[in-house]
Amino acid sequence: MVTADIAQLNAECTQWKHVLRQNRNELSECKNQLQQLVSPHLEKQKLQDVEHFQNQFHIQLINVHDLKHAIKGHERIAEWEMRAKGGSFSDATWAAHEDLFDQYMQLEHTIDELKHDFNKFTRAMA
Repeated sequence: MVTADIAQLNAECTQWKHVLRQNRNELSECKNQLQQLVSPHLEKQKLQDVEHFQNQFHIQLINVHDLKHAIKGHERIAEWEMRAKGGSFSDATWAAHEDLFDQYMQLEHTIDELKHDFNKFTRAMA
């Protein structure tokens, strides 16, 4: 049972980091697309929208980086506990894992909404 829990924790962390890397790449692509849309003849509202998306992409890229860093730290703690406690984790480590999952899901939701809004914006600009 403990082995299955360890494998589950590692698999989940690996999956989260993989999805976060994909999100980082997609957000970077969106930033590049946004740069291509900018022209000196944009109306004021569109320029404000561009600035909004620039800020949001920057913020979400920081959030992705911070969460990936937190997940890596969590993995290091879990590995240490596994060695120090003979293959088991503390309740605090499992609670931290649940908290990271909540953060991951919230960030996924936020990024999905941002990408959806950006796609609407780019279609309106075409």
